[in-house]
Amino acid sequence: MKQILSIILSACCLGLLLICQQLQAQQEPIYSQYMFNMLQINPAYAGNRATSNVTALYRKQWVSVEGAPTTATISWDKRKTGSNIGYGVQLYNDRLGIESNTGLQAFYSYRIPFKSSFLSFGVNGGVVNYRADFSQLSTTMTSDPLFQDDIKSWLPTAGVGVLYATEHWYAGISAPALLKSKTSYNLPSKSTAGIFNQHLFLTTGYIYQASEAIKLKPSILIKAANGSPIQYDLNLNAWLLDVVGIGASYRTGDSFVGMVELQISPIFRLGYAYDYTTSNLKTFSNGTHELMLRYEFGIESEKKLLSPRYY
Repeated sequence: MKQILSIILSACCLGLLLICQQLQAQQEPIYSQYMFNMLQINPAYAGNRATSNVTALYRKQWVSVEGAPTTATISWDKRKTGSNIGYGVQLYNDRLGIESNTGLQAFYSYRIPFKSSFLSFGVNGGVVNYRADFSQLSTTMTSDPLFQDDIKSWLPTAGVGVLYATEHWYAGISAPALLKSKTSYNLPSKSTAGIFNQHLFLTTGYIYQASEAIKLKPSILIKAANGSPIQYDLNLNAWLLDVVGIGASYRTGDSFVGMVELQISPIFRLGYAYDYTTSNLKTFSNGTHELMLRYEFGIESEKKLLSPRYY
């Protein structure tokens, strides 16, 4: 069985690597608390928590830098008890300067259960409204044709992912944005511009029982995009009595992150993260703030979940 799983995972990894071999500049939103809402980066996580849940996230990046990225998402996913099918939806808005993306995504996953683990395959698809408000810019030359017309386009999105998880560790690979979408804009002659580029994500994590009261979860996220260096998120979270989570991360070339999670009740969870900028922007930025809120429905009636609080 392990040999079969190894072959399947290797084939999936190779396929996704071939798909993403023409990667361009990185444009996918960055989340510091991704490890608590993995649906954002891998559709194979749809329904992973085996109960209906809603997660909202708001991120304000590089505070005090004008036009810095601001991201807001709200997602819902579910998998009925006894079913191998998971599904979900997500609404999001991502703004950077004069550009904004507002999109709706649908997720579908199918899991193959084993004795104490599972293998899950997922796909996502949807539409996004891309806007670039060039007319809002101030230019030194009046009536510059490059800045007269705003861009407004509806574009398709699609992605795939694979996840293998046991009670104590997990590993996944995904390409959540497969389509290299383009849009057109009016100049003296018709022109096109690339809006979305393909990305590749690799994730893995482990749950370690340090004591009766403390659980440790180290995890890694690797993000690849051609035209920019491979980026690593190295994370360590500690959970105290399954109620309070305290963590730290290092994102290469970007920031150090501190985070705290509070399981207020079995169905209600609150999270906060602060990024301390280490790049050249640290002179201008007052850091990044990120808030997360999760609500789970009917968890009391569900059977034991597979590491429900940690991934």
